[in-house]
Amino acid sequence: MDKSTGRPTKKKVVAVVGGGLVGALNACFFAKRGFNVEVFESREDIRQAKVVKGRSINLALSHRGRQALKHVGLEEKIVSQGIPMHARMIHSPSGKQSPIPYGKKGQVIFAPSEAETYPNTKLNFEHKLHDWTAETGLMTFEQIKADLIVGCDGAFSAIRKQFLRRSRFNYSQTYIPHGYMELTMPPINGQFAMKPNYLHIWPRNTFMMIALPNLDKTFTCTLFMPFEEFEKITTGDEVIEFFQKYFPDTIPLIGSDALRRDYFRLPAQAMVSVKCSPYHINDKCVLMGDAAHAVVPFYGQGMNAGFEDCIVFDEIMEQFNEDFSSVLPEYTRVRVPDDHAIADLAMYNYIEMRAHVNSKWFLFRKHVDNILHFIMPRTIIPLYTMVTFTRTRYHEAVERWHWQDKVRHLSIFLFPAGGHFTPLNISHSERHCLRFTEGNSKTSAVGFHN
Repeated sequence: MDKSTGRPTKKKVVAVVGGGLVGALNACFFAKRGFNVEVFESREDIRQAKVVKGRSINLALSHRGRQALKHVGLEEKIVSQGIPMHARMIHSPSGKQSPIPYGKKGQVIFAPSEAETYPNTKLNFEHKLHDWTAETGLMTFEQIKADLIVGCDGAFSAIRKQFLRRSRFNYSQTYIPHGYMELTMPPINGQFAMKPNYLHIWPRNTFMMIALPNLDKTFTCTLFMPFEEFEKITTGDEVIEFFQKYFPDTIPLIGSDALRRDYFRLPAQAMVSVKCSPYHINDKCVLMGDAAHAVVPFYGQGMNAGFEDCIVFDEIMEQFNEDFSSVLPEYTRVRVPDDHAIADLAMYNYIEMRAHVNSKWFLFRKHVDNILHFIMPRTIIPLYTMVTFTRTRYHEAVERWHWQDKVRHLSIFLFPAGGHFTPLNISHSERHCLRFTEGNSKTSAVGFHN
C-alpha cells in the first residue's frame, strides 16, 4: 500500500488484448497510472509492414475522443493528422450541391507507437489469443498471467467468447442488409477534386455514397448499398451505367477506367452492430471498444465511444481507488446504457443520411431546431450537438432528444400565419430536468467539430 495516496502498490500486470485504436489508447491510460502493461496483437506490426492488408473506413474524431486523447497528452498530436469538417455537402442527382452545417470532422491515424513510449508497456505482435481463464487470469498465447485482462480485440473478440460460456451474459449481433465498398477520388492538378472541409453525401433513399478527404489530397468515396444491389452489377459497363444514373457528377472525378477496375477489386464488406452486457467478469476482465459495442459507422462515434470507454474507466478507477472488484461492476453499470444508446443512434442516422436529408420536412424540422436553439440555447440543444460536441451521456442525450421532439412538434403549431414565433411556456420542473447538459453545452468549440 502506498501510504501517501492510500492506493495499492502499482505493480499489477494489465494485459490489453488488441493493439488497435482503443487498445493502444488504453495502454497509455494504464501505463500512466503505473501499471505494468502488456499489449497483445494478433497482426504484425503495421509500422514495419511493407503492405498492410485489410479493410478501412474513414474515422471521425469529435469532443469525446479528443477529451480521452487530451487526458494522456495526445490530443494536439493526433488532431494535427486530421482534416477539419464543417458541414455535410448534399449532392443531388442533378449535381446540385447544398451544404448543411453541423461542425467539423476529421480522420485520424492512431498508432501503437504512443503506448510504447511508456517504459512500463510492452507490445507483443503476432500473438493470437487461444484461450483464457477468468478465475486465474491465465491466458494462452504462450503462458501469460495478468491481474486484469482488457478485451479491446474488436467486434469478433476472442476475449468475449469466454463471456459467452458464462450464464447471465446477454449478447446480440445484427448485420445490416447493406454493405460498403470504397473507391478513391484522386487529386486534380495536385489539389482536392472537391471542397475538402465537408462530408460529401449523395443520398439516394435506399442507398448512398459519401466522400471524405485524405491528407494526400484524395477522397475516399464509400458506397453503402444493399448487398443484392451490389450483386446486380457484374460488368464494367453496368458500373458506369449505375454511376451515370445515380452519381453522374462523380464519374469525371473518379474516372471511368478507375470505376470499372476498382468496383470489382474487393467485394462489398458487411457491417455489424454488437450489444452485450455485462462488460466484466469478476475483477479479472473487462471489455471495451468494439469488443463491447461494435456500432455501424453512420454517426461517426465508433472510435469516439471507444476512446470514451478509456476515460470513463479511468475516472471510475480514480473514484474507487483502483480496486478492480469495485471498478469493473461500476464500469458496466455506467457504460452499458450509453453504448447501447449510441448503437441505436448509429442505426437511425443511416436512415437520416441516405433518405431524410432529401426531405423538405426534415430540412424544415432542422430549421425549427435552429430557431428553438437560438431562442432557448440552454433548453433546446440539437441531438447532434449533444452527441458530438459534449460528453453528455449518450442515453441522456437520447432521452432529452425525445423530449425536445415533443417541444418541436408543439412549436410548429405555435407559428402564426405571419411567421412570427410565439415563445413556449416551459414549466420550472421541465427546465430543471433538462439542466444536466447545460455545463457541457458550452464545450462545442473544443471538439474537432465546431
